[in-house]
Amino acid sequence: MGKEKEKKKWGNSRNTLSQKCFLPVTRQECLERGWYEVDVVLVTGDAYVDHPSFGVAMIGRLLEKNGLKVAVLSQPRHQDPEDFRRFGRPRLFFGITSGNLDSICSNYTGNARVRQKDVYSPFGNPYFGRQRQRQNRRRPDRACIRYTQLAKEAYKDAIVVLGGIEASLRRFTHYDYQQEALRSSILTDSKADILVYGMGERAILEIAKRLLLGKDLFGIKGTCIPLSDKKATKLVKAKTAVVLPPFEKIVKEPALFLEAELIVDRHSRSFSTVPVLQRQKANWVLQEPPQAPLSAKELDELYSLPFMRLAHPRYPDVPASRMIRNSVTIIRGCPGNCSFCAINRHQGTQVYWRSIDSIIKELETIKDTPAFDGVITDLGGPTANLFGATCALNPNESNGIGKGICKRHDCLYPTPCKNLRIDEDAFLELLKEVKKIKGIKRIFISSGLRMELLLRTPRLCREIFENHMPGRIKIAPEHTEDEVLELMHKPTGKLLEEFLLFTRSLGLKGKKRPRFSAYFISAHPGCGAEHMKRACEKIKRFALDRIEVQDFTATPGTISTAMYVSGLHRDRLCPIFVPKKRGERKEQRNIIMGCAK
Repeated sequence: MGKEKEKKKWGNSRNTLSQKCFLPVTRQECLERGWYEVDVVLVTGDAYVDHPSFGVAMIGRLLEKNGLKVAVLSQPRHQDPEDFRRFGRPRLFFGITSGNLDSICSNYTGNARVRQKDVYSPFGNPYFGRQRQRQNRRRPDRACIRYTQLAKEAYKDAIVVLGGIEASLRRFTHYDYQQEALRSSILTDSKADILVYGMGERAILEIAKRLLLGKDLFGIKGTCIPLSDKKATKLVKAKTAVVLPPFEKIVKEPALFLEAELIVDRHSRSFSTVPVLQRQKANWVLQEPPQAPLSAKELDELYSLPFMRLAHPRYPDVPASRMIRNSVTIIRGCPGNCSFCAINRHQGTQVYWRSIDSIIKELETIKDTPAFDGVITDLGGPTANLFGATCALNPNESNGIGKGICKRHDCLYPTPCKNLRIDEDAFLELLKEVKKIKGIKRIFISSGLRMELLLRTPRLCREIFENHMPGRIKIAPEHTEDEVLELMHKPTGKLLEEFLLFTRSLGLKGKKRPRFSAYFISAHPGCGAEHMKRACEKIKRFALDRIEVQDFTATPGTISTAMYVSGLHRDRLCPIFVPKKRGERKEQRNIIMGCAK
């Protein structure tokens, strides 16, 4: 269609809006802005919530700030490509994500049973309407693959950029627990043009810039691209890339899956500048080195973008929107490297945080919203009490645990590293300043807190328990038995007992008693029924107020999943017991749930 016809179809290109508003989700909303074409269409499996906790909102606002016309295609129908034609062919690219969760984790429990609730959908309903059929789900299985297929069906020459948690964790050979099978890279299976891994702000801007200038997408840090045999062979021969075991060999020899995951883990934590290659069926996937972390100023600027902080009116009563509406992210990254956790693979082990001024400005914005009830539900992040932490080996890092000269970035295992500097005063200063904001009655710390760090910061611990405790403080001992904790890459079981003794002896004002919600994992690789029985005995002795139990889920992109598949110890590479049968998993859950009775 020619430009004049397109103008006639879409209307005047003059932007007529003069106030803050949502990114458009319909053609009519584009017309109201005076747009007859868009530069980028962001496709997501979530309802569109314009809040910085949602990746699509963050990326959309960033692209908008840089002068691009961005539309959001939220929870499109996935039986045919019609919804993907809603805005016409985007001038630059379709940016596709499954949403804030991997689609398989969203659609299925850890035991592969279909979930009947989705907190990222209107009214928590994972279906379009009342018919509970697979084809009627709002979010398709392996959403990135299905959405890419539909985008390419709608416009054969359209560029597709994958991003978000699903793409990030499935960028190499990975395990799919719903299919109980190893799968090749999602980039290979989807036939997308490029994949952004990790926190993709820098990468997505570079992709947009190159496409605007008509340049190729090769060599962008923080991305993966498909590569032909010829090009990959040159890199292999030149020894300029780390080469992972290929997909075909991993399928035949599961021990190689653990080997590959350990290589990726070490490579990621060392911030290596060397590319990574893996053979995937008929071609290769090339991972470029990671992008540099955002500076404090850049992070502050991101969170100052004009978010509505609400779900779009087309998506009423989204439970996740209600849960995070009055929460504030203060920190990114975690150097804990727990075996079962994907944060280090996606957000990274670099810790960096926002300035106190930036956090206060966001709180002022929240305070002035009409529906604000006076309560900030969370000041947090992956590990909230790493706010202000630095590394003695990184003297040039002005904000957080950065690259420096350390190659491990494993700051908390088996005990906190001697070079880890916890700045108790930084967090206390933040809490002191936010208390001064008029109109805010209470501010809670609802994110998980690392017990070993609270032991080092008694003044902060007391302040949180006395003034910022949301009923119960969330802690995550995960287990009590050292054999299992070692496999989880967690401190020994003595930590929980030491922490409880410490907090119960604080003598809090008003005779407050510290109350905890303790999180445990059952059926982790290497964990047997006897381990759970011993754990249950200790939990009863500790008299915890509340326990939460999660069956281990073999999610993509974690060392625990590689142990689950290979049946090998992560460090010693010897055989371990892996409870895979439903009866074994149920037995372990029943044992530990008995502690709560």
